[in-house]
Amino acid sequence: MKIALAGNPNSGKTTLFNALTGSTQYVGNWPGVTVEKKDGKLKGHKDVTIQDLPGIYSLSPYTLEEVVTRRYLINETPDAIINIIDGTNLERNLYLTTQLAELGIPMVLAVNMYDIIEKKGDKIDLDQLGQLFGCKAVTLSALKNKGTQEVAEEAIKLAHNHKVSEHPHVFVGSVEHALAHIEESIENKVDASKLRWFAVKVFERDEKVLAELKLDQAVLNEIEGHIADCEKEMDDDSESIITNQRYTFIKNSINKVLTKKNPHQTLSTSDQIDKIVTNRFLALPIFVLIMWLVYYISVSTVGSWMTDWVNDVLFTEIIPPAVETFLKSIGCAAPLISLIKDGIIGGVGTVLGFVPQMALIFLFLAILEDSGYMARIAFIMDRLLRKFGLSGKSFIPILIGTGCGVPAVMGTRTIENEADRRMTILLCTFIPCGAKTVIIGMISSAFFPGNTWIAPAMYFLSILVIILSGIALKKTRFFAGDPAPFVMELPAYHLPTFKGVFIHVWERAKAFMIKAGTIIFSICIVVWLLSTFNFSFQMVDIENSMLASIGHVFATLFAPVGIENWKGSVAVISALAAKEQAVSTISILNHMGDADSGAKAIHAMVNTFSAMGGFSFMILNLFDPPCFAAIGTIMREMGSKFWGWFAVLYQMVLGYVLAMITYQLGSWLFYGATFGLGQILSIVCILVMIYFIVRPAPKPELKTQRA
Repeated sequence: MKIALAGNPNSGKTTLFNALTGSTQYVGNWPGVTVEKKDGKLKGHKDVTIQDLPGIYSLSPYTLEEVVTRRYLINETPDAIINIIDGTNLERNLYLTTQLAELGIPMVLAVNMYDIIEKKGDKIDLDQLGQLFGCKAVTLSALKNKGTQEVAEEAIKLAHNHKVSEHPHVFVGSVEHALAHIEESIENKVDASKLRWFAVKVFERDEKVLAELKLDQAVLNEIEGHIADCEKEMDDDSESIITNQRYTFIKNSINKVLTKKNPHQTLSTSDQIDKIVTNRFLALPIFVLIMWLVYYISVSTVGSWMTDWVNDVLFTEIIPPAVETFLKSIGCAAPLISLIKDGIIGGVGTVLGFVPQMALIFLFLAILEDSGYMARIAFIMDRLLRKFGLSGKSFIPILIGTGCGVPAVMGTRTIENEADRRMTILLCTFIPCGAKTVIIGMISSAFFPGNTWIAPAMYFLSILVIILSGIALKKTRFFAGDPAPFVMELPAYHLPTFKGVFIHVWERAKAFMIKAGTIIFSICIVVWLLSTFNFSFQMVDIENSMLASIGHVFATLFAPVGIENWKGSVAVISALAAKEQAVSTISILNHMGDADSGAKAIHAMVNTFSAMGGFSFMILNLFDPPCFAAIGTIMREMGSKFWGWFAVLYQMVLGYVLAMITYQLGSWLFYGATFGLGQILSIVCILVMIYFIVRPAPKPELKTQRA
């Protein structure tokens, strides 16, 4: 048995899916498209599969998600539908319900967030609601896991009985008259249960449905006559007529079923908050203040204190001496002791020392996300980005990227415009992910310990670079065009649950620690081996090691960006495997030169970089290609080798150029460096970038002629 979950984005559909399926979830792609597909077994029912359909607002074929959902419901026909709606916003959510009810599939109307409705003192007549929409109406709170199992049981019962009520009487007058004629014309072409839905789509002149029905020209002419008569009488086009009558029906239905405790209250608490946080003038300053506070607590104060204790006490004064004493007591050789103490503990331990900072950032982001504020950020950024030819849809993957670049790249699947999607894939990994936060925290604590703006400034700098890059790319023939439309429902504000926040933080922190225990662990061993032996595999001083020889080759390449020390060059190369590996590499290499410096390993880059070189190192790692896992995801999601390599090359060049500009001009302006060729090249690069940003966009007619 298959039960489909259908609903608007942010209606609580995914929360319900997680509650019903638990750990029995399977994620993949719908056949032939990149839209994510989720299904899982219902708890306690091994023969019942819950299918989580993409969040949509209607069954019109405007977005890829709508096409996928419609194709599934029409062609595969689940045994029952659970239509989950946000009870605090009935008018918007019930629009999809009117369409689902016309499909002739047994359906449960699940009114979510009913606890919020009751808290306001409002009431919904469920029996009346169910009768109006021709289905069974129930209540639940998916977030608090109340009523979730009952909803599933009701759907199973309807599926077993194949109980389908009469479709709701949405349309009136000449519209209903025209639909009746259309039904007579197509009744031998479609399943009887879906006759009303097909008739409505024919009335709307839906191209996909008309192509599927393959009606005779005579029948089409007759149908067109009925539609034209209706349009003339209603003085509107057919699609708008259907939309208007749906909303009229919804509005009348809400008046019959919803009783408000305070009918004169026009603004909800969420609306009152939004008057401030989404205000045209206050929205961005509030966003900046909130993100500064997040980084101030996570990186500059509380998180810094916790990281200092983990690094300087736990992984310097407690664990290494204890491990060294134990290894000596069992007669381990000196090289093995060095590998474990300096290579593994020194490398992996340094990265793990930043877990407190990352966990705090994840904690605040989870609270902002679960409370509903992050959805407002997408709305705010859409208003800003649209002025530059970009879309708020692109900002959703960017927000996801604050955790990890891999799901950020995969999150672009919701963007239906191919050019916008590729551009978003190209840019979304610029946002500081958890791994890059380690580098930001390291540089901030080493070179700018009293400055609370360095860490949040990197966050806002990444957004600025994304916007400016988007403007420049939009003015090329590959990415030119209007931005994709962005429509989203702003969920009501609510207090995050401890369980939900804990799961968010734990999953992200666990993924980071697993990476530290696998990828970083392996690389630390390789770095130690290469820095301990020469090419003849003789144990030597680090300056005569294989790694030093390799590093000196790359040092010339990275000298213009201020990374003149071979150790810094090696750190940049190792960071391609995992960004946080840069911290481990620097720690290991400085351990090798001075065994007594372990207590201050996290600040060892002071011996590796100048202050401006360290800042440039941070810029380079922020904007150059991400880790191998994210690069592989970019290659796959781009859909072609050309675009995959284009993305990597673009990131590589941009990261290097920005780092060079930072170091060359920063050294000259703030540290008294002599003005020379490096500064001239940097100014030329700035002028070139300005040109690509301000130059005119390609004219539409020229683009058409090329095609």
